[in-house]
Amino acid sequence: MIPRAAKLRVIGDVHGDARAFAHAIATDHFIIQLGDLVDYGAESAAVLRAMLGVLAAGHGLFLLGNHDLRLARALAGHRLRPDPVLAATLAGLDSDLGAAALAAIRRAPAWLRQGTRFFVHAGFHTAMLETPPPGEIPLGAGRIAGLLGRALYGEPTGRMQADGFPERSLHWVDRIPPGLTVYCGHDRRSRDGRPYVLAGASGGRAVFLDTGAGKGGHLSWIDLADEETPVDRGQP
Repeated sequence: MIPRAAKLRVIGDVHGDARAFAHAIATDHFIIQLGDLVDYGAESAAVLRAMLGVLAAGHGLFLLGNHDLRLARALAGHRLRPDPVLAATLAGLDSDLGAAALAAIRRAPAWLRQGTRFFVHAGFHTAMLETPPPGEIPLGAGRIAGLLGRALYGEPTGRMQADGFPERSLHWVDRIPPGLTVYCGHDRRSRDGRPYVLAGASGGRAVFLDTGAGKGGHLSWIDLADEETPVDRGQP
């Protein structure tokens, strides 16, 4: 799915920031976008059109994010809890774009590995190294659990934060095998506006690329050379 020996550009959560996303995909690198293309920002439709263009050109892919799944469920006709953020995204989509987005989201992988690099939206589990992601994403309104739940939502502690969102543990970082780097988004962990790197106890590491695009922050990405000469470059 990822071209062999391709230079990669790994892009964090976009959340409707079309202008930044257009800049991020203007490259000869193969694009790996880590999910959550939509919601919050005012230009989710433009972001979806841009991502569909990348897919059509064979220039990249996006991973399934929890906001992408929620959009797909709504587009498929499932009744969801009312949410003004989702409602605003849906209002910007015409029927053709909605149908194309639904088809693309259903095909989006929940996780990918390329050698010593692992890509997932929210959280890693060692079982993902031996288990392929679902071939077809379930669009029912039921709870997402298991490996797909970890990929989309991380590792919840069962507690709620002051902002009303679930608290999530980073204990999974300590279980990343030595030499493996997990690139993910979902949680805005950065304190300086750049991708946040966390080393794990087992010798692996995680790189968090959500720096608040569409939510008052900005879009970040990292360029990677081939496996023999890895080069990380955070982009504000």
